[in-house]
Amino acid sequence: MTRKILFFCLLFFAAHSLQAQVQTQKVSESDVKAVATTKAEKYAEITFDTLSYNFGTFSKNEPIRTCSFAFKNTGTAPLVIEQVYASCGCTVPEWPKQPIKPGESAAIDVRYDGTDKALGHFQKTITVRANVEGKLVRLTIEGVME
Repeated sequence: MTRKILFFCLLFFAAHSLQAQVQTQKVSESDVKAVATTKAEKYAEITFDTLSYNFGTFSKNEPIRTCSFAFKNTGTAPLVIEQVYASCGCTVPEWPKQPIKPGESAAIDVRYDGTDKALGHFQKTITVRANVEGKLVRLTIEGVME
């Protein structure tokens, strides 16, 4: 019984001493607004007109198809597209390498080459990595080659 009382006393004093070490810092509302405003002012944002493109049905005799994904930097900082890659070697994206200023528009051009590919429906993913919140945007192309 004495051991239990001693154990609980030690536990109480340990918890009390840990609580005494915790310090709180008051943050004013203006500090929070300043941080939120600063964060919002320094982010690029990419807004695409569309995230998918359908080539429809086309002939295997004309297997090369192209499309363009238009976008705009709707943020307040320059947009830098760091990398764009496709899920398959038959799909080749081209993108602007220079920063896109806030309010400016540009496009990612995509070339699909169905030469020697199986006939039928296909769907490919193009991944865009940029300096935006979330980092990745996925675009898709699809179609039916007959």
